[in-house]
Amino acid sequence: MEITHTVARLAGRLLRPLRAGVDHLASRQLGVDRLRNLTIASPAFADGARIPDEHAGSDGRSPPIRFGAPPAGTRELVLLCEDADIPMPRAFVHWIVFGITPDAAELPEGLPPVAAPLSSGAQQGRNTMRKDGWIGPTPPPGHGAHHYHFQLFALDRRLDVRAPVDRARLLRAMKDHIIGFGEVVGTYEKT
Repeated sequence: MEITHTVARLAGRLLRPLRAGVDHLASRQLGVDRLRNLTIASPAFADGARIPDEHAGSDGRSPPIRFGAPPAGTRELVLLCEDADIPMPRAFVHWIVFGITPDAAELPEGLPPVAAPLSSGAQQGRNTMRKDGWIGPTPPPGHGAHHYHFQLFALDRRLDVRAPVDRARLLRAMKDHIIGFGEVVGTYEKT
């Protein structure tokens, strides 16, 4: 077990310079990263601080996310969490939640990992592992701190998408309909 961890940590260190980069985040690709007119936060971690272990890994619970009032004309909110530090050509999608009503103030902790509509009417899309719902941080050991960008988008219309919803389908549907944006970033590192 120790040998396996040592090899994984060495591989992580060798891959440290390789990162998808923030230009691969949805907010950058959609050209809204400077809009910043939505408030988003988590009671589980401060902006720029470490995400607690109970939210990490494939068995981690989704963190609670709170948001302020969206701009006038908002018809739907969408949350997308991505890791741009992953040693891959694209950002890693950890969570998609769409169909959030504009009067909602939060997503509670521990949403079940299902595509079916939640009691609030919101739905979860597919993460990079092609599973519905949240998948917690699991960066390569030794790769350094990863930054998890929880991006909140306010849309001027309700999305017309059906499950399964992945990042590509979501971004196509949101394009040219974003009237608000906010972001909170959590970090996580495995040594």
